[in-house]
Amino acid sequence: MSSTSAFFTRKRDELVPAPHARGPWSPDMLHGRLLGGLAARALEERHAEPGLHFARLTVDLFRNSPMLPVTVETSLIRDGRRIRVADAVISTDQGVIARASAVLLRQGEEPDGERSIVTPAWDEPVPTEPPQVQPGGWIPPFDLWRAAPWGAPGPARVWMREKFPLVDDEPLTPFVRAALAADFASPLSNAQPDGLRFINADYTLTLARLPEDEFVGVEGTGHVSAGGVATGQVTVHDTAGPIGFCTVTAIANRVAMGTGR
Repeated sequence: MSSTSAFFTRKRDELVPAPHARGPWSPDMLHGRLLGGLAARALEERHAEPGLHFARLTVDLFRNSPMLPVTVETSLIRDGRRIRVADAVISTDQGVIARASAVLLRQGEEPDGERSIVTPAWDEPVPTEPPQVQPGGWIPPFDLWRAAPWGAPGPARVWMREKFPLVDDEPLTPFVRAALAADFASPLSNAQPDGLRFINADYTLTLARLPEDEFVGVEGTGHVSAGGVATGQVTVHDTAGPIGFCTVTAIANRVAMGTGR
């Protein structure tokens, strides 16, 4: 990752976005994936503890935000022997733009015996070629490898790898890396051949374990929509196998986004 092109720069209590923090829907709008990453970063920084695992992160993206400095505040909601719950609120000077909730669970001994349902490792090889570049439109500020064209029949699959730090020159933690990748559940589960016609309102990432390296794989495994409201699901992988799932809800958007996302 480049240490000179972070998405945000810390200035006092605010995080100031760089130009490449914009999203694909509008050149003057912050990308929702970065808000999830900032929430994960703050929750981990302030509420992590050895032996407690970030098992769930829900990010509500209920307000489009222009490219303004943001602040992230967190609060501890519940702190028990086996479970900890913490919330985050992300704001600009125009008000609250997103919120998040994390559940941390105490790790322990894995139960014996076979499971009735086991998610298999996918057969998508780890990328060895340079990342794909889609000419024109919004260029993703991360490395992306697609296994099939957007909207093609069957499960959509991508490998992702971050190129830039999130804040200043801080290394990305595995939890933040997973939170950033999870937002891609929306285009993978909701895209069609002529573009993406749904914009997601949230995403919920569940993790049995954290990614072991810089590659995160996302596989679209479900989509249901009716009346302009959609829900989608993906399986999240690393190079060792599946690590969790992500679900999104989305609303139909009048203008479709091109498949260069």
